[in-house]
Amino acid sequence: QVQLVESGGGLVQAGGSLRLSCAASGRTFSSYKMGWFRQAPGKEREFVAGISTIGYNTYYADYTDSVKGRATISRDNAKNTVLLQMNSLKPEDTAVYYCAAQAIPNSQRWDYWGQGTQVTVSS
Repeated sequence: QVQLVESGGGLVQAGGSLRLSCAASGRTFSSYKMGWFRQAPGKEREFVAGISTIGYNTYYADYTDSVKGRATISRDNAKNTVLLQMNSLKPEDTAVYYCAAQAIPNSQRWDYWGQGTQVTVSS
């Protein structure tokens, strides 16, 4: 079982930055693909970014097109944490952001979810 706890959300002006953090429990953290999703009011939850461990201190990250160049996902397997740095924030980035873990990387299912953290970007 993996428990995920997000932090770092808040209110920020357009053009600003935020860093979201996800703390994970579990002994096999390094083997999981970790991801960030978001859900805006009235919209479906969407994938934002994901990161997999592919070797010693080597990771593969992928992003949805709308955040490419503005977001950086990173992980620290020793600390069981995943970070999402978001820069040049836009009002359309406003959403609840969720951390998720995928036991089988790149499978169709995300197995564990956090409770979410609200990000509000004012114009």
